[in-house]
Amino acid sequence: MLDIVALIYEDHDWFRRHFFYLDHASDPADLAAIWEPLGTRLDIHAEAEEVVFYPALLRAVRADDPRDETSDAIDDHNKIREAVAAANRHPVGSDGWRAAVAQARKENGEHLDEEERDALPDFIRNSSPELRHALALKWLRFYHLHPPGNSPGDADLEVRDKDAAAYIAEESGTRL
Repeated sequence: MLDIVALIYEDHDWFRRHFFYLDHASDPADLAAIWEPLGTRLDIHAEAEEVVFYPALLRAVRADDPRDETSDAIDDHNKIREAVAAANRHPVGSDGWRAAVAQARKENGEHLDEEERDALPDFIRNSSPELRHALALKWLRFYHLHPPGNSPGDADLEVRDKDAAAYIAEESGTRL
């Protein structure tokens, strides 16, 4: 069976490797070849989590309150999106670009660590293999419709910050 958690971990590993690759490149063309797919995939991954994973976490986890984890994730995604956008406003390899990429790396690293420590284990404890399989298929369909090789704007994604409280209210069926 497929498992949404395994697919999320695969993305997390991909992010870590590609940030590491940036450490071993200096030519702007090489940096761009690493950064452009990385920045795009960071945006697509955040959207995939917000469309597929976090709504399921809000519904599946009853023993532990998933609202705090979801709120933290939305806030983290906003910070990552802002850092990616900031990097994309600078010439690749410039000081401004390097500072923004470092911020994206920092924010993403903190998000991955927190998600792997809290949200994913809570979801595993509170969901069935069948649900994780169904969500994995939905995740794969999302990536098929929004391939990481495209820019988020070309992939019909709304890459924008979200209000965590409004998101949680909408996805959990509660009122603000």
